[in-house]
Amino acid sequence: MTDAPVIQASADVADSAVLGPRTRVWHLAQVREGAKLGADCNIGRGAYVGPEVVMGDSCKLQNYALVYEPARLGDGVFIGPAAVLTNDEFPRAANPDLSLKSADDWHAVGVTIGDGASIGARAVCIAPVKIGAWALIAAGAVVTKDVPAYGLVVGVPARRIGWVGRVGKPLVQDGEEWVCPESAERYVQEGETLRPAA
Repeated sequence: MTDAPVIQASADVADSAVLGPRTRVWHLAQVREGAKLGADCNIGRGAYVGPEVVMGDSCKLQNYALVYEPARLGDGVFIGPAAVLTNDEFPRAANPDLSLKSADDWHAVGVTIGDGASIGARAVCIAPVKIGAWALIAAGAVVTKDVPAYGLVVGVPARRIGWVGRVGKPLVQDGEEWVCPESAERYVQEGETLRPAA
């Protein structure tokens, strides 16, 4: 098996984009100028990766996911079908005089996602939110505030309803700790944060 990236003929990958070993870009996907994708990434049909976006290793963008610059994704991040990471806090197509806005008329802000986190189908993350490592954003959620590591958030606007472990299953409280029903990993809650138990 070769380590070379695989780019389908109908995909549009800028010459200045960097694709890591074994990364695959499928039909009609677009990877823009200066984007940097790690090893073993999978960019689904019709997905969009904006200029200068940085993705770690083993990331998966499902079909029609939109990742706008300057997003930063850690290793092992999952972006579900048609999910959107925005980049404009106050979007307008035109200036007050109705002249078309140019790149100089606004400042792009990005979404930051920690290692192992998952964004569900059709969820929207409003920049400049930060999604903590291993967090899980439910399908259709609209994330307007930072999400802590291991947080499980749902709804519009998204709110935390629990915790998930690295396997992605909701954790169950066991006395002072939280435990994963599948892996048996244990976690300790401190206020609105969670960390693996020592």
